[in-house]
Amino acid sequence: MSEKYKVDAIDQKILSYLVKNARMPFLEIARECGISGAAIHQRVKKMEEAGIIAGSSMVVKPKALGFDVCAFVGVQLVSTNQYPGVIEALKLMPEVVECHFITGEYALLLKMFCRDNEHLMDVLVNTIQNIPGISRTETFISLDQAIERPVYVKDKSVVSG
Repeated sequence: MSEKYKVDAIDQKILSYLVKNARMPFLEIARECGISGAAIHQRVKKMEEAGIIAGSSMVVKPKALGFDVCAFVGVQLVSTNQYPGVIEALKLMPEVVECHFITGEYALLLKMFCRDNEHLMDVLVNTIQNIPGISRTETFISLDQAIERPVYVKDKSVVSG
């Protein structure tokens, strides 16, 4: 879309339902919002085109697939011009599920899932630390995830307009 999309109260309500349950039928959302199913489809399509909604996905619990170790790895680069090559190498690693370019002591913060500590050590020593452009890493192992939730969308229960 050429102009910036403005999220109104109805859009926020639609988003709040989809964030809670991405598989909720549009007709059910329409009933809750007091508008037609076609209007829900149009609004969702416009929000997708504007980049507000970037698809939907299933949440798979890593432990259920045998990935018992969650680790965060701070990565220092030799120089910032190494960034593109390092990112390309990290994209090839299935253990890396998130990579953030950050401020502070590290250039990158990785979130990884591994089967166990041996697997984590193998990935760190034999893969990540061998990527050209990486000068050092620091690893933080998550002992427990106290909070897990999608981004907050204010549920406007009173819809006007």
